[in-house]
Amino acid sequence: MSANRGVPTNDVKSPSVKLLGDLPPFDLTYSDVFMVPSRSSVTSRLDVDLSTPDGVGTTIPLVVANMTAVSGRRMAETVARRGAIAVLPQDIPIHAVTETIEYVKAAHPIYESPVTVSADAPVAAALALLGKRAHQAAVVVDPDRHPVGVVTDGDLRKVDRFATVGHVMSTELFTVGPDADLDSVFDGLAKQHLGLAPVVADGQLQGVLTRKGILRSAIYSPALDAQGRLRIGTAIGINGDVAAKAKAMLESGADVLVVDTAHGHQDKMIDALSVVKATRDAHEAATGVRVPVAAGNVVTPDGARDLATAGADIIKVGVGPGAMCTTRMMTGVGRPQFSAVLECAAAATELGAHVWADGGVKYPRDVALALAAGAASVMIGSWFAGTWESPGDLNRDASGRFYKESFGMASARAVSNRTQGRSAFDRARSALFEEGISSSKMYLDPARPGVEDLIDSIVAGVRSSFTYAGARDIAQFRERATVGVQSASGYDEGRPRETSW
Repeated sequence: MSANRGVPTNDVKSPSVKLLGDLPPFDLTYSDVFMVPSRSSVTSRLDVDLSTPDGVGTTIPLVVANMTAVSGRRMAETVARRGAIAVLPQDIPIHAVTETIEYVKAAHPIYESPVTVSADAPVAAALALLGKRAHQAAVVVDPDRHPVGVVTDGDLRKVDRFATVGHVMSTELFTVGPDADLDSVFDGLAKQHLGLAPVVADGQLQGVLTRKGILRSAIYSPALDAQGRLRIGTAIGINGDVAAKAKAMLESGADVLVVDTAHGHQDKMIDALSVVKATRDAHEAATGVRVPVAAGNVVTPDGARDLATAGADIIKVGVGPGAMCTTRMMTGVGRPQFSAVLECAAAATELGAHVWADGGVKYPRDVALALAAGAASVMIGSWFAGTWESPGDLNRDASGRFYKESFGMASARAVSNRTQGRSAFDRARSALFEEGISSSKMYLDPARPGVEDLIDSIVAGVRSSFTYAGARDIAQFRERATVGVQSASGYDEGRPRETSW
């Protein structure tokens, strides 16, 4: 059954996903489609392997988008522990990217990085740090990094901001060694009604273990490189000295290079991609390490083929579906995301490449549908912006709700950041051509305020989708998932109701 619908220039082969009837003569979003269950021998969600087929080394099919308000070092190390990967934005200075990669590579694959304060620090300083980690606690350390206490948000909220941490901290510590059995640590924390255990080796703090973190370690496998370090990706633009930046990123230890621009199907992208591929190949010859190259964004089979032919291992698919993107409203250019992924995946597969579905996901169902359409992974931006781990500052609105600011990477704010080295005239002229929201409030969900909470929700839904399809891995899911088209009322029928109607 053809996904082409009569477009003469693309000649797309049939997608591997099964379809209920013919596709309509118009493109589809994730909300326009649904999956039906199939006979299944997969009886448990835990029997599903979500390792990705794209060579990136991720164990769940999630990629954090290379957006300044979303992807940073805390986000990167946190998602990598759970099997995903974050891509650092292209407009971060090279030295800062290098430092971030070094930080993530040095992070422990199981222990969470602690928030630390000194006993003589003011309460206000400790409060400012707690929003950096989802466990909402800080370990109090002496000058030799030996833990002497723990403070939580509850300990700090109702005391004078100029009081010292030493006056409010709890000194009853449950510390464990680096070789401690995780099940025993969990039981010990539960018995003592504690949420966090500092990990200590040779008297110094190495990290922390939380009850929820221990549970997650039993469910997820971290995304690790050949040396057992957490994985991280970096984005490279198509302007400037592309070869030099690609070389610097490879030497820093980046695990995937993303050649990124809003309009990926252009000559300058093809040229830049060829340069990056040559640089990557030289690095592989010297080190024996192959780093995948992703490129985008495109929404047509021709675009996918051209990027694959130019050297992309992964094609980034999506123009305009992101929450911060105004491209479709400003230009009329873009394409509904399900159809774009479906056709680009079919075209990329012909040439041995893979696709990432970039943007447009709002619910776990959308991630499952992107995988059914042929994506190897799904790139998420704004959904992860409103979490403890995103780089933005934590703010409160008038009602006291926590939020973080997000903005599009083609917005005036992002363009201003990206063009700081240019003349005042060039920067002012560039700011006239914005295609994105410069400021948006992304509220932290009280039930799921951390990125790991969102990953739990997404992965639970996707694993369940696989069991409904009778699939044990992503390849089987593509073959077995059966997708149909629904009306707006069909989509609405499936939405839960928090109140009666």
